[in-house]
Amino acid sequence: MAAWPTVPLLINLGGSLLGFAATLTLIPAFTDHFLAARLFGEDLNKTSRRPVPEAQGVISGAVFLIILFCFIPVPFLRCFVEEQCAAFPHDEFVELIGSLLAICCMIFLGFADDVLNLRWRHKLLLPTMASLPLLMVYFTNFGNTTIVVPKPFRVLLGMHLDLGILYYVYMGMLAVFCTNAINILAGINGIEAGQSLVIAASIIIFNIVELNGDYQDDHIFSLYFMIPFFFTTLGLFYYNWYPSRVFVGDTFCYFAGMTFAVVGILGHFSKTMLLFFIPQVLNFLYSLPQLFHVIPCPRHRLPRLNPSTGRLEMSYSKFKTKSLSALGTSILKVLGSMIAFSIRYQLVRLFYDV
Repeated sequence: MAAWPTVPLLINLGGSLLGFAATLTLIPAFTDHFLAARLFGEDLNKTSRRPVPEAQGVISGAVFLIILFCFIPVPFLRCFVEEQCAAFPHDEFVELIGSLLAICCMIFLGFADDVLNLRWRHKLLLPTMASLPLLMVYFTNFGNTTIVVPKPFRVLLGMHLDLGILYYVYMGMLAVFCTNAINILAGINGIEAGQSLVIAASIIIFNIVELNGDYQDDHIFSLYFMIPFFFTTLGLFYYNWYPSRVFVGDTFCYFAGMTFAVVGILGHFSKTMLLFFIPQVLNFLYSLPQLFHVIPCPRHRLPRLNPSTGRLEMSYSKFKTKSLSALGTSILKVLGSMIAFSIRYQLVRLFYDV
């Protein structure tokens, strides 16, 4: 079993702690700049309507990138200084650079979304474009598209199944899901940064547990990204927690989602990654009727503030049947017919002999 790269991990941790302090310092320092640029919003969950700076995820994202840009040569110091490696590990270097490129693209596109207020269809396209460098790195370094078939399906499909190009489609869809899953589970102070902290902490614990396993290098690579992400997000969370003094914006949601997608795909634990996203998966499934416009989707999906108590209550989406789309109307008719059929032919058996 290879020894842990203790020095690079300690340097990464030290840089992450500096990033935490930098995030805590820079966010209040740039507040007036964001307000002057009219990058602010109102907290709909508060009785006061004071402007709150938005898109503060760009600050934590920038600090994250600076940490990792400075960290790039550290994992390869043994080749530069001590000359202990027989050949320079170009594959590991490409992984690091390609991952940073994908995250950097996503931060840029997320900030463009905050400034331009893009439509939902664009929010599906942007992560797809930003994931292309990631997929190319996977293709050139690994190229393995074979999966282990779950036991119930091995009789039909065998032990292993080569998905080919469908595996790359899956990885691209994973990047799209991770970015938008955090984005749609929002609307309460601290929830975007908070859920990202929980997921990042879970991944860090998982990586540490697996460091003595057969895929040590993959989990070390994940730690190089997750530790700085955790501490920069912690600094952002400090100001985003109730009562929120800043909003993270779509910039942070895209940045966080792409960071998770990077470590899940290149760390080869994408299926485990989805287990950490179970609350987001459930919220996504619950939101499908509104996301696909089966029923009307309000601009802001969040709880309702009761001014008399100062507390948040359940919100409801009210609409008239005529406001439904053609698909929504058809589904409503089918569901109504199914309910009527069950009442007529099934529930009646509880009361009468038929």
